[in-house]
Amino acid sequence: MSSFKITGGRQLKGELVPQGAKNEALQILCAVLLTKEPVTIHNIPNIRDVNQLIDLLGDLGVWVTKIGESSYRFQASDVNLEHMETEAYKRKAAALRGSVMLLGPMLARFKKGRIPRPGGDKIGRRRLDTHFLGFEKLGATFHYDGDFYRVEGDHLKGAYMLLDEASVTGTANVLMAAVMAEGTTTIYNAACEPYLQQLSKMLNRMGAKISGVGSNLLTIEGVSELGGTEHTMLPDMIEIGSFIGMAAMTQSEITIKNCRIPELGIIPDTFKRLGIQMEFRGDDIFVPAQERYTIETFLDGGMMTVADAPWPGFTPDLLSIVLVTTVQATGTVLIHQKMFESRLFFVDKLIEMGAQIILCDPHRATVVGLGRQQQLKGIRMSSPDIRAGVALLIAALSANGTSIIDNIEQIDRGYQNIDTRLNAIGAEIIRL
Repeated sequence: MSSFKITGGRQLKGELVPQGAKNEALQILCAVLLTKEPVTIHNIPNIRDVNQLIDLLGDLGVWVTKIGESSYRFQASDVNLEHMETEAYKRKAAALRGSVMLLGPMLARFKKGRIPRPGGDKIGRRRLDTHFLGFEKLGATFHYDGDFYRVEGDHLKGAYMLLDEASVTGTANVLMAAVMAEGTTTIYNAACEPYLQQLSKMLNRMGAKISGVGSNLLTIEGVSELGGTEHTMLPDMIEIGSFIGMAAMTQSEITIKNCRIPELGIIPDTFKRLGIQMEFRGDDIFVPAQERYTIETFLDGGMMTVADAPWPGFTPDLLSIVLVTTVQATGTVLIHQKMFESRLFFVDKLIEMGAQIILCDPHRATVVGLGRQQQLKGIRMSSPDIRAGVALLIAALSANGTSIIDNIEQIDRGYQNIDTRLNAIGAEIIRL
């Protein structure tokens, strides 16, 4: 298990280029299984979760060719379905939450698919019902035998379905199964995140017929086969938000390059409501060094609440970052994590560092900002999940003294060479 040793209290200055979007990559990479023709993908992030999925595709017989620093060509012309029964497949797929999205493409093209119970962050209950209920609506059968989730369907047919929740991965999985189902499929209460829009646009370029892209009502006219395409992924909005919060906490002047600002939704406005200044310079976000930032109140004077919601609401992946950013703000805020009941359990480490936080229950925390009246102090802690890990890293960068963060494999799952990139603009992070 690796660790970061962070010397805090250093102001950073410089430019950061966000990596490709992790959550988009996991969907896009699974979609290469839908065709026997080559698919070229650019701006793939070099992170643990994505690299594991690429390895898994290679093990299944997909030809994988690296053609640039962040570009790959995939060709699934000779997929080995028998590999899905092996212990190696079970072990690798179980270690990766995104492996669940192999099922939709497998079902569409090969009429069957199987995965072990997938891993990922331990942030609370993450049920898969939406995926399998959607497959069953298309005519597939579902079975769990204690080792694998198995889906089979020799003749998928389009259907109307109202998803029980606007699950991003669930929508993506059902969408990929539906593009080759006979007839028309209507998915209502579909997730409409930019990642889903990107996947839909890519599938349409491959020959799919998807309308309603960007809305929560998708209509899919089934086709018999799909072809190859070329796709470039968005910059990672979670990393962009993380850098905005980090700049504020460390009183740093940072320019975040090539952000695709129109795709960020309410993320910039949410950070602005925390008092963080920023300027849009073309497609770059400039965050000036700020000694103080003050949390707004609601128009009636009520305490600010930041809560997660399905897109175009605020993404749950940034609530940990918002929480740590408000630790040094002036004012009080309620953080309401509605989706996952274990995602706020890292706040005990922030409290140990000197933050003023009341954990009201598993879903809510009240932060009373320190307003720079005192610094956090460095401690030893462990990263419980990707986003909490980076929140702790931001706290450590702003703290007085030295901090050590253990279990940084969690951070590496979602952030590409984060230590090297931050050290280049003035941080002092040593990988142990």
